[in-house]
Amino acid sequence: MTGRPPLLPDSEKRDWLRLIRSAYLGPITFHHILRYYGSAANAIERLPEMAKRGGTKRRIELADLKIVDAELKALKACGAKLVAWGEPGYPVCLMQLDDAPPLLAAKGDPLISEGAGIAIVGARNASAIAQRFTRDIAGELCRQDFIIVSGLARGIDKAAHDGALQVHGKTMAFIGTGIDITFPPENAKLHDEIAERGVIFAEMPAGTPPLAQNFPRRNRLISGASLGVLVVEAALKSGSLITARMAAEQGREVMAVPGSPLDPRCHGSNDLIRQGATLVERIDDILAVIAPQRPAVPQAPIRSVALPTPVADDDLARAHAELDRLLSPNPVDIDELIRLSGLPSATILMVLTEKELAGRVHRHPGGKISAS
Repeated sequence: MTGRPPLLPDSEKRDWLRLIRSAYLGPITFHHILRYYGSAANAIERLPEMAKRGGTKRRIELADLKIVDAELKALKACGAKLVAWGEPGYPVCLMQLDDAPPLLAAKGDPLISEGAGIAIVGARNASAIAQRFTRDIAGELCRQDFIIVSGLARGIDKAAHDGALQVHGKTMAFIGTGIDITFPPENAKLHDEIAERGVIFAEMPAGTPPLAQNFPRRNRLISGASLGVLVVEAALKSGSLITARMAAEQGREVMAVPGSPLDPRCHGSNDLIRQGATLVERIDDILAVIAPQRPAVPQAPIRSVALPTPVADDDLARAHAELDRLLSPNPVDIDELIRLSGLPSATILMVLTEKELAGRVHRHPGGKISAS
């Protein structure tokens, strides 16, 4: 893979882990800070100052180094390692997301992820026919050298991974727990098979149990690491529909398999087709929309790691005042804020980062932001 930064030294990766595990700091803020200060060590040193400038009176607490080192020890104990954004083995398509995790825990061979992925998701209580269809089409896609991406859940997820493994194809799983947690328990054998023959990724810290609020966050990784998402059986209120929505927001193809109108498990996937998702009955339907994108995958653009020009403190103070005037509880495009303020984008992005650390702004999907 050309154009990628070199491997991070272990000491720098430890600083990355401490920074992303600190309170009030998500992936978008992490990337802005890192690109501004050049290293996680510099960012860690300046974090309290940035939050204060953003207008907070609360104490910014950095992650405890003992906790960081305990996580690194837990990863090593379970045979996992950290893959940093930009390193070989970090899924190429995922790097394009603004909220791409700075670090992913990986168990297995992360280099498997360097190719064209197609996500397959659907009902956990899937019908027998839907599971058979999923296994078959996953196997066919692997024969076309696609990587099958899913979430290692019951039902359709399991069938998708099984279909890939049965034909000795490539598969990667994104889980919503720590990398050292096997969930659900009945998928323990599949978990081990993917770790041996594919790769499992986790954004959550080692030891994180299966908490409901973490799975929608995980879903953005399933869609983000893929060129498109295929939904097989999904009820109207389904996590699979969350994945499909995120795929659309990320500019990925959304596809769905039609099902019986008498089966509630198909109402959500049928509704996706009604809203414009590609109807899929056979592999040719997938190839028609996905195949033209494949040549672009190895040359997927990598965000610049060059540092922006430092912003003077006086300019930051003026920008804070201007954004206080422009922001409201209603979400607005960041590009619109840049246009209306007349200030350089680097200045606006830095000020928004400081306000986010201070808890004074809230980010929304699609590059929008509002006052908290």
